[in-house]
Amino acid sequence: MENIDIGKKVERYRKAKGWSSRELAKVAEITPSMLSQIERGLANPSIQTLKVLAKALEVPTFSFLLEETNTEDLVVRAKERKKMVVDKLSYELLTPDFTGTLAAAIMNIPPHTSSSEKLLDHKGEEVAFVLEGKIILYLNDKDFLLETGDSVKIPGYMKHKWENNFNEKAVILFSVTPPAF
Repeated sequence: MENIDIGKKVERYRKAKGWSSRELAKVAEITPSMLSQIERGLANPSIQTLKVLAKALEVPTFSFLLEETNTEDLVVRAKERKKMVVDKLSYELLTPDFTGTLAAAIMNIPPHTSSSEKLLDHKGEEVAFVLEGKIILYLNDKDFLLETGDSVKIPGYMKHKWENNFNEKAVILFSVTPPAF
């Protein structure tokens, strides 16, 4: 948490409301000099001061403590996707990594291949969309033929398996929360 600049965040929220330092200090019932010191990084506010600033600015108190995200790290270029091959299946990660609560990937399933021998389950809830081809999806004791444009939601811990019994590859876009493969 060493990269967190609470004062800059306070200043940013204040300016977003269109307030002067004096206006925020008055609403938060702190001295203008204390607010100035906080915003310039010369003083660290107490938790109580953060609470009153958050209430005045109408933001959650924890928002002052969140680390900054480098927005450039959020973009995944098509040519720079992380790729992995598991047996005959290939995956292209659409999210930068597996951190956070959501991951998205493209799964390529060659003809006459399945994702596993038996039905498997995992913690994560999943949504899948067939981008190309057709695929058989086994959900518990039922199977479904999904074709290009079809989608499915798979609840966490539901046993499932993908099977491509056809002569063309199938391409599936899916998102999982929390990330689990």
